[in-house]
Amino acid sequence: MTGDINPEFSHRIPVGDIPARGAEYEIGADPHEREALAERLGLVRLDALTARLRLQPVGGGPLIRLTGRLSARVVQSCVVTLEPMDAEVDERFAMTFGPPGEVDEDEDVLELDLSPDAEDPPDPFVDGAIDLGEAVAEHLALALDPFPRKPGAEFSPPAAPEEGERAESANPFAILGRMRKNDV
Repeated sequence: MTGDINPEFSHRIPVGDIPARGAEYEIGADPHEREALAERLGLVRLDALTARLRLQPVGGGPLIRLTGRLSARVVQSCVVTLEPMDAEVDERFAMTFGPPGEVDEDEDVLELDLSPDAEDPPDPFVDGAIDLGEAVAEHLALALDPFPRKPGAEFSPPAAPEEGERAESANPFAILGRMRKNDV
């Protein structure tokens, strides 16, 4: 998460306000926030978005662990028919936050472990706070089906052109030549 954007669904918690024993939060998007998030995420509509979250300091150090569960009702466009389709999202997630600049600039530390089982590196605090709403929005984006398809919807490719048409239609210069002849 970066501090350069203006999140549509911002619920900032200052790190200094998080008790040592941790804290629980429930957040929900209002109609304006849902509309803005739907536009950002390419949804037809976002009918509901709620989350139950817990922030917990890790081992007395500077890291904060966020665990949570988000629930959403979304309307996406079917990739085949373009018809709207309802979907439910119920996703558990966890992430860690830490002070910016905590990562050592040593080359060995900057190597990435691309193992799918490896934990992500900590996200930095932004202006001394953790934005719960933006964390939920990011995990909603990850949980959405990137290619939603209505049950039974099948793609039918267009009919193949006849043999004589194929050579001419595959050549963009032949098409441009025909266009030029029509203009002259």
